[in-house]
Amino acid sequence: MATKLYVGGLSYDTTEETLKDTFAQAGAVVSAVIIMDRMSGRSKGFGFVEMSSEEEAQKAIETFNGAELDGRTITVNEARPMSPRPAFNRGGGGGGFGGGRRDKYNQP
Repeated sequence: MATKLYVGGLSYDTTEETLKDTFAQAGAVVSAVIIMDRMSGRSKGFGFVEMSSEEEAQKAIETFNGAELDGRTITVNEARPMSPRPAFNRGGGGGGFGGGRRDKYNQP
């Protein structure tokens, strides 16, 4: 069973290849991904590394949490499932349509 790790505090210059090579010191890396900003195309400063076993993932946490990578101190811990975000509310607010009062002076 593979275990996914969160890696935070990454330098904007860190590449996925660097991340993969670094974590390979702790064991077999299944994947390494740096999360990129859609608008700017620049790194958001965090990523995920998937190790091939729980033992290797634990070794990577012990080895790299608080370590320096590309001049930055990184945080490494087990990734948690993404929490659901509230849905964007498209209703209400008027939006410039209607919203007028219905009284004796404003009848249809």
